[in-house]
Amino acid sequence: MAVETRKSTCNRDCPDACGLVAEVEDGRLRSLKGDPEHPVTRGFLCSRTSRFPELLDSPQHLRTPLVRDGGVLRPASLDEALDRCAERLLAIRRESGPAAILHYRSGGSLGLLKTIANRFFERFGPCTSTIGDICSGAGEEAQVQDFGVSDSNDLFDLLEARHVILWGKNPAVSNVHLVPVLDDCKARGATITLIDPIAHKSRTRADVWLQPAPGGDLALALGVGRLLFDEGGVDPEAIARCEGVDGYRGLCRSRSLAAWAQLAGVGEAAIRALAAAFAGGPTAILVGWGMQRRRNGGAIVRALDALSAVSGNLFRSGGGCSFYFRRRGAFDAGAITSGAAARVLREPILGQDVLEASDPPVRAIWVTAANPVCMLPDSARVAEAFERTEFVVVADPFLTDTARRAHVVLPVPTLLEDSDVLGAYGHHWLGESRPLIEPPPGVVHEVDLFSRLAARVGLAADFAGTVDDWKRRLLARVAQKGATLEALRAGPVRNPEAKPVLFGDGRVRTLSGKVRLLTAIDESLLRRDVSPERPLWLFSNSTIDSQASLWSRDPGTHLTVTVHPESAPADAPDGALVVIESARGSLTARLRLDPAQRRDVALVPKGGHFDRGQSANALIDAIPTDLGLGAAYLDCQVRLRLP
Repeated sequence: MAVETRKSTCNRDCPDACGLVAEVEDGRLRSLKGDPEHPVTRGFLCSRTSRFPELLDSPQHLRTPLVRDGGVLRPASLDEALDRCAERLLAIRRESGPAAILHYRSGGSLGLLKTIANRFFERFGPCTSTIGDICSGAGEEAQVQDFGVSDSNDLFDLLEARHVILWGKNPAVSNVHLVPVLDDCKARGATITLIDPIAHKSRTRADVWLQPAPGGDLALALGVGRLLFDEGGVDPEAIARCEGVDGYRGLCRSRSLAAWAQLAGVGEAAIRALAAAFAGGPTAILVGWGMQRRRNGGAIVRALDALSAVSGNLFRSGGGCSFYFRRRGAFDAGAITSGAAARVLREPILGQDVLEASDPPVRAIWVTAANPVCMLPDSARVAEAFERTEFVVVADPFLTDTARRAHVVLPVPTLLEDSDVLGAYGHHWLGESRPLIEPPPGVVHEVDLFSRLAARVGLAADFAGTVDDWKRRLLARVAQKGATLEALRAGPVRNPEAKPVLFGDGRVRTLSGKVRLLTAIDESLLRRDVSPERPLWLFSNSTIDSQASLWSRDPGTHLTVTVHPESAPADAPDGALVVIESARGSLTARLRLDPAQRRDVALVPKGGHFDRGQSANALIDAIPTDLGLGAAYLDCQVRLRLP
């Protein structure tokens, strides 16, 4: 049989939404590469996706539904699995009402058709849902408060920047297709400044690297703001485009430059140089997602928004404050889901909220595109909540920590087998995912899954239509502007509603059209002291080998913890086993010594596997961020000791 070339779009929780090109022979994948015709992918993939085909042969890859009998998950037919789901959901709704059923959906796949699950639980109830966003809640809410929207200038508008500030961002690991754009910026004469407490791969591309205290970004931004006011770096025209100028100025001047520098853990000269970059723009801020996963995460992003606004960079080409690209903005999500819910539980505190729910208690949980046992803070409590729930269903391509606690597991397509439409949160191109290979016979697409389940519970009419029908409904608005399904099948299409410069007309999307500046903060958000008992801030960061809890390489028996040599237990050599202890729990880890790290941080991989004792979230308390009900993953203090 001849080799066939097929194209698709990656649906992983990653900003790049890469174009994929596969060579397929006799139904088997021969190669997987980045699409050279995609304007962002440029023909290469991250190592995680390049190695993804290896996961298809993993024993954890599900090829048939599983049902629990006598405490053991066993293979079952799709009909048996769905019959059991329908029977239990109907009984629980009849006995306790639809609020006793929780639907939890996260970003394990960014395909828009995954919201078909939301539609089912709205029509079936409405049932209980979640509120908050563990990934980007604080940052998005901060920008919505300030600008009325969280979106960005066109990705390639960066080429007009004189200065690019990577504030808490590590594109070499978590946004790899940004790296060539940054290289092009440098080739055109731009300077790149990295601001991050952690020493990571992206520092090799920076002209300047500032290593502030963990969480000291808020003080650093306010110190820069003070200098802009004190030394004429404020743009008078930009000031007229802002609300709360007096309050913001007073906040910046509430401490001396020396005091801000001390709180930030950065020298005064470095703050002066940063202020000069803002005054001498165009200067673009690229805001990292991890930084806002702190108790003061929303305040940090609001402080960065304010710097961009008062310096005038927010409104000009080559500027902007980019935290997120509005990936759902082109789609008519209301064609599938309305957002109705009988009640909501808080996502970052899900374990506690499920266990404490009453009138009615949570009797059933359905999980879509998520592995909450591993990925939510206070993992042990989340695991307990699932183990104590009467009926749990997980739809996933892999047997995850959460799936192992389910009563029914429904295999859905992997990114190589899926069919969907996607936006990106790292650029404005839209794409279609199409099957590069056919899924195993026991795997079912979510549209088909919920069509079959709906027919069993009297909702068949609400789920009529093929996968392509639902894609067209999602694209209905932008299809009139050229982004049709046929156009996406020919290649990626830039969102026709996205402006090259988001606020180039000088107006943001608040009611007044003016930026709402940060005017006050909780003083407790500025103090970032660690306890003597646990002197290290735990950073659980993205890695080149994993996408959250899905690893492209086996992480081994123990996770790795990286610290400065002076922060390791006395006489512990590189490679030794140590115990990481927090107020919540402990894990055994392999020690790695790195003199480039700060002495007050410990670095471990994000995600991992809870049941293998490799999930950092078992150490982390369930603490919400100051805005947006995000999870304060990075507000965890630990110590290391020998076993």
